[in-house]
Amino acid sequence: MKRIIARFSNKQILLIILSVLVGVCAGLGAVGVRQLIRFFTEISFGGYEKFLEVVKHIPTYRKILAPAIGGLIVGPIIYFFAKEAKGHGVPEVMLAMLMKDGKIRPRVAFVKALASAVSIGSGGSVGREGPIVQIGASLGSTVGQYFNLDRRDIQTLVACGAAGGIAAAFNAPIAGALFSVEIILGDFGVAALSPIIISSVISTIVARHFEGDLVAFVVPPYTLNSSLELMPYTFLGLVAGLVAVLFIVTLYYFEDWFEKSPIPEYIQPMIGGLVVGIMGIYSPYIFGVGYESINGALHNQWPLYILILMIPMKILATSITLGSGGSGGIFAPSLFLGAATGGAVGVITHALFPQAASSGAYALVGMGAVVAAATQAPITAIIIIFELTQNYRVIAPLMFTCIISTLIATAIKKESIYTLKLKLKGIELVEGREESILKQIKIDPVIKEGVFFYIHHNLKFIIDSVLSTAQSIFPVLDSSNKLVGILTLNNIKSVFYEKETLAELVIAEDIAEDPVFLTEDSNLQEAMDLEGKFSVEEIPVVKDKESMEYKGIVHIQDVINLYNFEIKKRELALAVITRKKFKDVTKGLNLGEGMRLMELKVPQSFVNKTLKELAIRNKYNIEVLIIKRGKKTFIPNATTLLGNGDHFVVVGKYEDIRKFKQKEGV
Repeated sequence: MKRIIARFSNKQILLIILSVLVGVCAGLGAVGVRQLIRFFTEISFGGYEKFLEVVKHIPTYRKILAPAIGGLIVGPIIYFFAKEAKGHGVPEVMLAMLMKDGKIRPRVAFVKALASAVSIGSGGSVGREGPIVQIGASLGSTVGQYFNLDRRDIQTLVACGAAGGIAAAFNAPIAGALFSVEIILGDFGVAALSPIIISSVISTIVARHFEGDLVAFVVPPYTLNSSLELMPYTFLGLVAGLVAVLFIVTLYYFEDWFEKSPIPEYIQPMIGGLVVGIMGIYSPYIFGVGYESINGALHNQWPLYILILMIPMKILATSITLGSGGSGGIFAPSLFLGAATGGAVGVITHALFPQAASSGAYALVGMGAVVAAATQAPITAIIIIFELTQNYRVIAPLMFTCIISTLIATAIKKESIYTLKLKLKGIELVEGREESILKQIKIDPVIKEGVFFYIHHNLKFIIDSVLSTAQSIFPVLDSSNKLVGILTLNNIKSVFYEKETLAELVIAEDIAEDPVFLTEDSNLQEAMDLEGKFSVEEIPVVKDKESMEYKGIVHIQDVINLYNFEIKKRELALAVITRKKFKDVTKGLNLGEGMRLMELKVPQSFVNKTLKELAIRNKYNIEVLIIKRGKKTFIPNATTLLGNGDHFVVVGKYEDIRKFKQKEGV
């Protein structure tokens, strides 16, 4: 098979063919997960159809024990087989795209499918869309790795799998493609859009083949009765944004609480399941994906007090399920919260203004608004609701409300429910992988003295010096070491053949041009921007723009080397965080070529100091990969403040680590 693939000379055609394969796999994965959820729901509660009615007639002990037993099964599965399957899935896909070139272990698809099905089927208050996305992405990555594709092509197939997952989950191929582009890739200008769209469509067709034209929600007819209704929709956007922020804050509060808890990680899902089971006695709406409860809100079935009660109960139940280590998504809970929020606003609006649309219409728009605010992906949210209704009349209030809710959420909380998980691991997601990392690294480590000239140096001295170095850009300084210009090889070539006649007549000041420079506070991204703009191989560095005091020179090749080293360092750090075999590295781990990985206690003299202040790399020739603070583990940056009781994992030559331990007494 690989030989056949190797014969394709047109990479785009190859990607199209593989995107079809990934689409089929994602569609089958979605169907499989839904069937597994049905199976485990019937085992746990004795029925799947008309779930709320079934739950009302089962004994109380069963409501409590089902989620607890489900957690007891899920915990060890995730802990021992694939920790990436923990939580809501999409951040793990983003992490793989950002830091691992799109590579996801093949086993993740199987473990995620099983763990999520057990979690949801036993009553865990989570959605199935996130797992389906992660499963599709994992299958896409596996296909890419099997055919030995390069980094960008593997990432494209991961995006294809994610698109196929959403498309099959909602029977919404357009939304699937946009979700993948807006959230997974974060780039609407990608060349990979064609394979993503094809995968999304194929996945939808496969899911329809097995399950028919599946409709996740039965949406009532919608009309905007009056333009004055934009006023209550404005209020709905405001409330939806606040609900989304509350959801994000609560979710990560419980994740942090369970991380710090002394309870063994593989037991925590059982504790979470027990709490959710007790909550379910009083509010059975929180069990599972909650689609039946959402449909109830869409068809005006719930009174106002039920709708209001649903919001905090669902936030708590989902946060506890995921925070304790359960497996499932946040998409369905976000839709649930949106339906309850919109339904409550709709009930109040309709009571005050009977000519307004029914509460079900507001529930529908609210679904999109909370999803948009939580994920910070308003385009995806709008298209999903539009594809569910296939009613153009919903577009105006939907767009209006989604944008307002997103603006409110982003004004309060910079990170989305997906990217916050990455940030807590010490990973900033900005415009993309390269810019994100380049912007975080300062140029300090690569500043060198370099060859420079004073303004009075004559041409003979300049040419003799230039011929003895490989440098191509030369700073020109005045008597107070202030950068006043630069000399380039082109400047020097223009007078090179007149060296003898002009040797004593021409000085550096005569042929210098305006300086291109960086400041000491500049980052690698700024260095690369200047290289791209001026095509320079070296760039002078000054203390600041005001003083222009010369500090050295930066070679672009050193910038590239530092970036590549940082990528390797972060990949190793993520391995330490996520791989069980690196769980305990206090005794050290031999990496070959004399390099060693070791966990050390932070010396008392380092407490309340930043890594930048300590300059550990420069002083000891070792790198700090991660910080361990209690149960929390994260990748530090230069401004990370070390605390009492912290441990860090370092990498370096064994001799350098030994010297560090001796000198600092650790």
